[in-house]
Amino acid sequence: MKVTTDACLFGAWCAGEMESAKQSPEHILDIGTGTGLLPLMVAQKNKTIIDAVEIDEAAAAQAIENILSSPWKEHIHIYHSDITAFSFQRKYDRIICNPPFYENEIISGDSKRNTAHHSTELSPSTLLTVIKNCLSDTGTFYLLWPYKRKKVLEDLLRQNELFVHKIIFIRQSVAHDYFRIILAGGSVKQKETATAELSIWNEQQQYTPAFVHLLKDYYLYL
Repeated sequence: MKVTTDACLFGAWCAGEMESAKQSPEHILDIGTGTGLLPLMVAQKNKTIIDAVEIDEAAAAQAIENILSSPWKEHIHIYHSDITAFSFQRKYDRIICNPPFYENEIISGDSKRNTAHHSTELSPSTLLTVIKNCLSDTGTFYLLWPYKRKKVLEDLLRQNELFVHKIIFIRQSVAHDYFRIILAGGSVKQKETATAELSIWNEQQQYTPAFVHLLKDYYLYL
């Protein structure tokens, strides 16, 4: 699967949020790691142990190859498993997930691409239940989500008694409407939800300063 710009943005934001926290997370869960992008980005800036679970056999094999080729192979464990059948040994301080977005939409003839992009293998409802069950009492979860399905997510969070602490509204460019949201939340309700917005491109089709600030430690030639 291609590495998407919004996934890189999400990984960089998560890594930065964890790095700036007063206490580094000891254990992180990545749900649906794909080829291991998110744990690699997070491990680059945080000394932690990451359990990364992936249902697709080929993607999990690619993730293992990528992790073993990296300087962070001692910190990341890849598991080829259905997250709903995975045997958890602990609660997690942080959970990260870039889930399959598309439910009840047109699918392709490529079954692997469908697993990566469509929520036939992991429904949003099941995902939020897994997060609720696996997150420690004081832990934080991070999600990348389509803006057009924001209401669905809000309903599921409410049903699982999970609360949003921060939310970032993402535009492809300053001329576009929002197309993604990035959020951080947990089981503890806060008085206010911090909100911000970020555009990937400016009017000249160049990366914005905010995007460059987040991705400069990951992208070449920024």
